[in-house]
Amino acid sequence: QVHLVESGGGLVQTGGSLRLLCTASGRSFGSETMAWFRQTPEREREFVALIAANEFLTVYTDSVRGRFTISRDNAKNSVYLQMNDLRPGDTAVYYCAAASRGVPTESRDYDYWGQGIQVTVSS
Repeated sequence: QVHLVESGGGLVQTGGSLRLLCTASGRSFGSETMAWFRQTPEREREFVALIAANEFLTVYTDSVRGRFTISRDNAKNSVYLQMNDLRPGDTAVYYCAAASRGVPTESRDYDYWGQGIQVTVSS
């Protein structure tokens, strides 16, 4: 079995911070692009950030650039999303994902997904 499991979500006030953790099990994901997506009942699944396997390339969607930081620790088979200056618009279910090919920003190009974790930012 291959699993990606997110943790670290919760409720935070506007301007606060959260750090999401995604830990993979079943096999190594050190060669995969890792990404975070988010989804609400009103919006389709949205790309948030990715980090390439070599760690030299990161990509952020415009709305989070400068506030969120993605990082990874391949020795721990983990990826992180540090979220600062959170806003109500960041409220969503956040998903960790892994892509075996390329450095994509489309959800359809990702091969493995976590179960999602709720992030709620109070207004």
